[in-house]
Amino acid sequence: MLPQPGTFYRLIWLMPASFAAHIAEEWLGGFAGWVTHVVGGAMSDQAFIENNAFFMAVMLVLTFFAAFSRTRWTAFVLISWASANLFWDALFHLFATVWWARYSPGVITATLFYLPISFIVGRSVLKDGVLTRTDFIGASATGAALMAFVIWAGLYHFAI
Repeated sequence: MLPQPGTFYRLIWLMPASFAAHIAEEWLGGFAGWVTHVVGGAMSDQAFIENNAFFMAVMLVLTFFAAFSRTRWTAFVLISWASANLFWDALFHLFATVWWARYSPGVITATLFYLPISFIVGRSVLKDGVLTRTDFIGASATGAALMAFVIWAGLYHFAI
């Protein structure tokens, strides 16, 4: 079912909820060990917990501010952050699963939750007129850059 007008600010709460489910799948699937033993990076369990606690806190704060301030700027920042943590992360997990021919911890929730929620929220932010198409493309591009940085820094360069 496609979103109805005015639904963007109700739908955004799906993003932190799906992020929580995704973190649980990554933890239970041994994401930190997978990064170290499959990807060739390095990540400790402590770094996994600290990074994801920080990312979740930012997601919740941005969702809260967007929901209650309802400004173009807060929606832009939320979509930038969320596209990195949901849409682009889903593509990372799908690519990683194919590339290394092994389960990438997080690929199930990324596929079942992240992709559909990203498309539904993206459609609603445009349909409701919260962001223009140009704003949305800019937010998504910003999210892609954020995700590229997280992969570069978190998996290969600043491993803890």
